[in-house]
Amino acid sequence: MTHVLVVEDHALVREGLVQTLHKLGSEIVLHEAADAESALLILESGISIDLALLDLMLPGMNGMSLLGVMRKRYPDVPVVVLSALDDADIVARAMRQGASGFMPKSSSGEMLVDALRRVMDGEVYLPEMLRLKIGQRRREDGGRGRSLADRFDLSAAQSRVLELLMQGKSNREIGDLLGLTEGTVKVHVSKVFKILNVSSRAQALLAVSRHRVKL
Repeated sequence: MTHVLVVEDHALVREGLVQTLHKLGSEIVLHEAADAESALLILESGISIDLALLDLMLPGMNGMSLLGVMRKRYPDVPVVVLSALDDADIVARAMRQGASGFMPKSSSGEMLVDALRRVMDGEVYLPEMLRLKIGQRRREDGGRGRSLADRFDLSAAQSRVLELLMQGKSNREIGDLLGLTEGTVKVHVSKVFKILNVSSRAQALLAVSRHRVKL
């Protein structure tokens, strides 16, 4: 059996996705979550999830933050982002966070099923249209639109911590989500503050907000 997790807060959209995903085959078992907390509970339940389909606009912890948590705690679960937000910056950011694919919500059911099959076969899938968007943005920016992580050479762990920091999570909450001790989180936060040349969370938020690509 292949277990697929669908994380989407809109019930009607989620129901439509579930119907479409049944086209992957009769051996598909679908698990539904309306927010990040529910998704993490499913992942923590012991069910061996083979693929996750993730919306970015979730209540509470957003999809980009959840993606970072999943890449840290469940690195073997490929995650495909399905979002109405498909501009070049967001797509590039999701792929840097470790997404195995990105599909616009405007895609057809057939395109989505094909993309998911490729990802389950081990590919990293990005539609040609989105590849072109990213390439065009890079040419236009001439490097100015690089992410904060790239510009300040943040490590993957530091980027994950900063993402959750910007979500208003406490050090303890960040540690629980990423499977780190509170002391380790404090070390990461201190290093991030030093790299950004700030001394508080409020200043870090201002530093991040100055960049078009936030992390």
